[in-house]
Amino acid sequence: MTDELAFHLADQLDHHWRRQLRPRLDGLTDDEYFWAPVPDCWTLHTDGSIDYEFPEPDPAPLTTISWRPAHITVGVLAVRGHGYFGGPPADYRTWPYAPDADTALQQLDSAYRVWIEGVQRLDDRQLRRPLGPAEGPYADRLMVDLVLHIHREVIHHGAEIALLRDLFAHTQPEES
Repeated sequence: MTDELAFHLADQLDHHWRRQLRPRLDGLTDDEYFWAPVPDCWTLHTDGSIDYEFPEPDPAPLTTISWRPAHITVGVLAVRGHGYFGGPPADYRTWPYAPDADTALQQLDSAYRVWIEGVQRLDDRQLRRPLGPAEGPYADRLMVDLVLHIHREVIHHGAEIALLRDLFAHTQPEES
C-alpha cells in the first residue's frame, strides 16, 4: 500500500500530465517537431543525433520542440526510471532518439509510465532515504527531493513545448 505522501506526490504530476501537458501534445506534427524558431537552435536531427554541450554554454541556445521531449524522456524520466524503478537502460549517448513526433510521444509516454508507477509504489520510508552515490553531489539529498525535482522538470519543459507550439501556430502562414 502506498503511503499518503507518495500518493500526493504522484497525484500532483499525474493530474498535470493527464489534464494539461499530455493533451497539449496531442496532434504534434513533424513540421512542429523539427521547427527552428530562430537560427542555431539546439535540435534533434533526422539522423538521430542531438545537439548538446557539457557544460552547456551561457547563454544556452534556444531548443526546438524535438529537443525538449528528448530531454524530458531521457535525462529527466528514463535515466531515473532505470536507476530507481527498474525501467530500461537510458543515457544521452546511446538513446535511440525519435525521428518523428509520433515516436517521440510514444517514448515520452513510456518513460512517464515507468516514472509515475515507480513513484506510486514508494512509501514514506523510501521517500526519506538518501539518494546515494549514483547522484554524485546530491548523494545526501532525499528521494522526496528527487521526486519533486523531476516533477518540476516535467512541468517546466512541458510548458516550454506548449509555448513553442503556440508560437508555431501563430507564426506559420496559413495553408490555402
